[in-house]
Amino acid sequence: MKNFQSGQYVKQGYYQSFQPNLINRPWLLDDVALIQLLGQADRELGRLDMYSEYIPNIELFIKMHVLKEATQSSKIEGTQTNMEEALLEKEDVALDKRDDWEEVQHYVAAMNKAIERLQALPFSARLIKETHKTLLQGVRGKHKLPGEFRKSQNWIGGATIDDAVFVPPIYTSVVELIGDIELFVHNQELHYPELLKIALVHYQFETIHPFLDGNGRVGRLMVTLYLVSKGILKQPVLYLSDFFERNRTLYYDNLMRVREKNDLLRWYKFFLVGVIETAKNSIKTFDNILKLQKQVEEQIQTLGSRTANAQKILYSLYQKPLVDAAKVGKVAAISPASAYKLIADLERFGILKEITGGKRGKHYLFDSYLDLFR
Repeated sequence: MKNFQSGQYVKQGYYQSFQPNLINRPWLLDDVALIQLLGQADRELGRLDMYSEYIPNIELFIKMHVLKEATQSSKIEGTQTNMEEALLEKEDVALDKRDDWEEVQHYVAAMNKAIERLQALPFSARLIKETHKTLLQGVRGKHKLPGEFRKSQNWIGGATIDDAVFVPPIYTSVVELIGDIELFVHNQELHYPELLKIALVHYQFETIHPFLDGNGRVGRLMVTLYLVSKGILKQPVLYLSDFFERNRTLYYDNLMRVREKNDLLRWYKFFLVGVIETAKNSIKTFDNILKLQKQVEEQIQTLGSRTANAQKILYSLYQKPLVDAAKVGKVAAISPASAYKLIADLERFGILKEITGGKRGKHYLFDSYLDLFR
């Protein structure tokens, strides 16, 4: 890493693009502080993975982790949708907020589909392109070649290429550079720690910026996909976008520092701190979920014959903590009058909270559960 060279600027007529060096080559890990940080990150990931194995019905709670990732990753790109809004149905979202809402929903769909596709596809350029297609299909970036690598020059920051903060490599080199990432990921002869591999892959992907739009979101989504594809996590329970969003300036500065000063070490340390902090927070969230689960279970046991229906509603709320009377009636297969009675019971326990304030079209939030993800 001491001799790491990120690449060089290449004159392209009236502007300069950055041409990164290939990464599929032997790497030497020789920094003691980084090795210690790597060990800590591995331990925390191991704890999180083990924790996720022992939680009953973990797939319920993963949906909320994905929703949080979607809102935070999209927020980095400028969308304003929060988690409460992301839980709404499209017709309940204000017209001026629907574009942002749709981008978050497409991110959720892209993540879910990509995790599912890992059953049949390896971590690859094909998977990345499929994921990008799901992310951009039908939203604001739909005219920017969803699922296809760019065929023109793009840039980051600035109104025009003249005042751009960074100009990625020329489009004719994108296929080779992404192919190099693919070779690096699957090179069995390179004995390099997996967390540093994906940290390097994320940096390289963001530097290549292979798509006309959606690069940041796809690049962050790739981290989780990689960890699952390598069996480091059995479940998709680690998402770094919240850490990147809270440290947005550092995130961008550290990526640029690699390009301009060849300082890969600082990026690695930032990335590993993100893994450690996020894994710890995820464990804490799961722990709090189990405590909340126990508490609400004890509360609804006092409902007698309505306990079974309350359990059905809670099962649904752990996946999506927002309901209305129609949804309660449908999930529990009960009449509208019985649905309102059950809602009143759950409100009395403080499990549900009415959030609309109107007389009609009321929505009820499982607020104490959503709080664990805020």
